[in-house]
Amino acid sequence: MSEFWIYFQIGLKHVLDIHAYDHVLFLIALTTPYAFKDWKRILLLVTMFTVGHTLALLLSVFGIIAVKASLVEFLIPVTILITAFFNLFTAGKASKNESLNLVFFLTLFFGIIHGLGFSNYFKTILGGTASSKLVPLLEFALGIEAAQLIVVFVVLVISYIVQTVFRFSKRDWALVMSAFVIGVVIPMIVESPIWNR
Repeated sequence: MSEFWIYFQIGLKHVLDIHAYDHVLFLIALTTPYAFKDWKRILLLVTMFTVGHTLALLLSVFGIIAVKASLVEFLIPVTILITAFFNLFTAGKASKNESLNLVFFLTLFFGIIHGLGFSNYFKTILGGTASSKLVPLLEFALGIEAAQLIVVFVVLVISYIVQTVFRFSKRDWALVMSAFVIGVVIPMIVESPIWNR
C-alpha cells in the first residue's frame, strides 16, 4: 500500500506542481466552456487525457517511442494554445455536441504529448524491467486522474461563482479565461528551446 501511495503522490504532484503549471493551464482551457451539469462529459474528457498521458508513458517505458525533449516541450504549450483558441471560436455556440468526437480525439492526442513530456523523468524514478514498471505506472495514472479532477472541480466552482455572483455570461467567461490562457502560453512557445537552432 505504501508503494501505491508513493506513485499516486507523484501523479498528484505532477499535475499540482506550481512550477509546472502547463498541465493546470491545459485543464483550465479544457474545463472553461463547461458547467457542473456537464460533469459526465468533463469526466470523459479528463479520463481521455489521462489515458493518452499513460499510453505515452507506456510506449516510452517499453522503448516503443522516443521523442526529443525540446520538441515535446514546444508541443505542450501548443496543445494548450489550440484548446484555448478552440474555446474562443466556439464560445456561446450550441454546436458543442457536433464537435465532441473531435474534442475527445484531440484530448487523447494532447494527453499523449503531455505524457511524452514526463516520460524521461518517469523512466529515471523507476528501476527494474519494463514489465515491473506497469503497476507503478497505473498507480501514477490514478494520481494524475485524481489531481486533474481536483483542478477541474476548482475551475468549475470559480466558474459557478463568477457566473452567478458576478453575472458573467457563460460565453464571456469562456472568452476571458481562454484569452488569459493564451496570454500565459504564448511566451512559453516564444521562449521554447526549439527556436535555438
